[in-house]
Amino acid sequence: MEKKESADRLFSDLKVPSKGKLQEYFLVLLKFLSGICLLPIVYAVTIHFSGELLKLEPAVKGPFIWGIVAFIMTYFFVWEPAVFFKKGQRILEFMFRFFSPLVKIAPFVLPIYTILLCLGYLILTKMADTREFLTLFIFGIGFSLALHLVFSAKTLRSKAGDKLRSNYIFGFSWIYILDALLLALFFNLAFENFSFLTFFNSSYQISRSIYLAAFRQLFL
Repeated sequence: MEKKESADRLFSDLKVPSKGKLQEYFLVLLKFLSGICLLPIVYAVTIHFSGELLKLEPAVKGPFIWGIVAFIMTYFFVWEPAVFFKKGQRILEFMFRFFSPLVKIAPFVLPIYTILLCLGYLILTKMADTREFLTLFIFGIGFSLALHLVFSAKTLRSKAGDKLRSNYIFGFSWIYILDALLLALFFNLAFENFSFLTFFNSSYQISRSIYLAAFRQLFL
């Protein structure tokens, strides 16, 4: 009798996942695989953005790199400026409050401070000589972009229930790619030596090569 009860208890624990659970597992796996598939694009975008950045004059690429370094040093050794990231998110939530599909997405995807600095610089170039403010603007763009990427990654990573880190890998890969495209477009508009088309085409070609090589290894 006791054996029968223990067997019944064992089989009762081995419940078949419900349809909703199966769909949840499938979506988690799909997001995880999609995130992995985005990594070649992340790699290609990083390589070719860096290549185009190196073509810029030292007065541009220097402050941009130092802006990123300054944020990293501030973040690790001085203070985590999370308050600025949260305020930027609130600004975007307010801007997109009439378009609900973007209310939750825009604060993570769009680096609001970087966009404002880029727009401010482009507007000022039409009105006055901006050479004396160039270093300040570019330093701020590097600092604000690093702030956005770091805190977006931290927020996504800290979300509970993220199985296999699927939301983190998938979401942050998209954020990184789209932010790199936005910044490349700004540099293309602001400086002659930076080519958005070269950056985009080169990134496409190297991503395509990686995908084709992986496909041949797996299926041919």
